[in-house]
Amino acid sequence: MRVRPSLLLVATALGAFFVAQTALGSPPPVSPPAGGAPATADFQRAAFVTPPKPAGPKPFRLAVLRGELAASDRPGGPATARIAATTEFGSRQVLGVAARRGEWLGVVSSTRPNGKLAWVRRAEVVLARTHWSLHADLSARTLTLRRGERTVRRLEVAVGRPGSDTPTGRFAVTDKIAGAKYGPYYGCCVLALNGHQPNTPPGWTGGNRLAIHGTDSPSTIGTAASAGCLRAADADLQVLMAKVPVGTPVFIRP
Repeated sequence: MRVRPSLLLVATALGAFFVAQTALGSPPPVSPPAGGAPATADFQRAAFVTPPKPAGPKPFRLAVLRGELAASDRPGGPATARIAATTEFGSRQVLGVAARRGEWLGVVSSTRPNGKLAWVRRAEVVLARTHWSLHADLSARTLTLRRGERTVRRLEVAVGRPGSDTPTGRFAVTDKIAGAKYGPYYGCCVLALNGHQPNTPPGWTGGNRLAIHGTDSPSTIGTAASAGCLRAADADLQVLMAKVPVGTPVFIRP
């Protein structure tokens, strides 16, 4: 059969093009493997990958007691104290978890001095979580309520007077109590903390537990006037009472 000149010219041009491409470094055709099965390329089309979202702040861990349990001064150490299932004020015992060592949890408890953890077995408590936290700045005389890293409310507070300065460190809310139960000088509400005031004023008979509470002297808010507790306005305390669960961590800095 006679090939028309125009088709012959096209075939010659295509052949020259492929020869040139091979000479420039294009990969040669893939030969089928033995057995006649079709060859597959050793690459795939790149799929679009959605970048992972940045991780948010981790929630704070809480230890909810099932019943009374033993506590140690160090992980794996002998029992040195007993932690009751309820607090001194009658609330269910929920402890802030500040550390973990294997099967042991370091918890913030009123059974230990300020800054010292009580160690309990992980298997003897129920773990819970909260995103809420409270942050007190004594020099600024403010208390900030946060959910994760977001500031929900910042309030002005009274702090401990000279000689009865508010202790610093990590604490936790142990109870939420109506202030009227203990007298008008506590305002509407009391958020009791696990911490202790080692420097109570002379003649003080109100105990040594720290708290965030109201006052019947609102003019003292924003000053250094208390025996060590943080005093706030009733409107602010009502927000804390509504939002902050028992066990919420409280960080107090100078």
